[in-house]
Amino acid sequence: MMDYSQEYTISEVSELTGYAPHVLRYYEKEFEIEVPRTDSNHRYYTYKEIELIQYIKMLQEKGFSNKQIKLIISSPELVISGQNNNSLSVVDNSLAEIDSSAIALEISKSLEEVFFTKLNDIISQSNKDSISIIEELRDEIIELKQEINSKERDVLICENAKLKMNLKEKTYEVIELREKIRRYEENQVGFFKRLFGISNVK
Repeated sequence: MMDYSQEYTISEVSELTGYAPHVLRYYEKEFEIEVPRTDSNHRYYTYKEIELIQYIKMLQEKGFSNKQIKLIISSPELVISGQNNNSLSVVDNSLAEIDSSAIALEISKSLEEVFFTKLNDIISQSNKDSISIIEELRDEIIELKQEINSKERDVLICENAKLKMNLKEKTYEVIELREKIRRYEENQVGFFKRLFGISNVK
């Protein structure tokens, strides 16, 4: 399982994804991947960049060209046609017989309610439990998606893609909050040690 807080070198990412380092550097430019760098200008990867690279690899294995993949990444309104795995089409909501906006709104509300309920738990749990809760949240969202019937799925696939992106953004925020809480707790311990003159026993 990938560590959400770990930073990976380009060599480690090469082993994880199966892409050679020079390919990763090429894809960074080709797909405009914003890979962070250290103060000494060395690349490092978080799970966010690794997930994107793995998504690109999955699309390549399905037969999509790099040009098509760039279009999919930059245009969430594009969907993969079920009849031809490497063809693209645009969802036309005007042709739908169902109220896609209302269904999308209901899904959004459900996801929001589940997310914020879990977020309260995450803040109150230890670092070890936080990852487990995030995984449970992911599983609940997957189950919710599976309850949508096939007719609705074609119309709502774009909205679901946007919700996934929002969920990932919220996950990053949760990780940052957890790190701030950890630093705050460490600072509090250090403060009380200085206040009462407590020193480490050697």
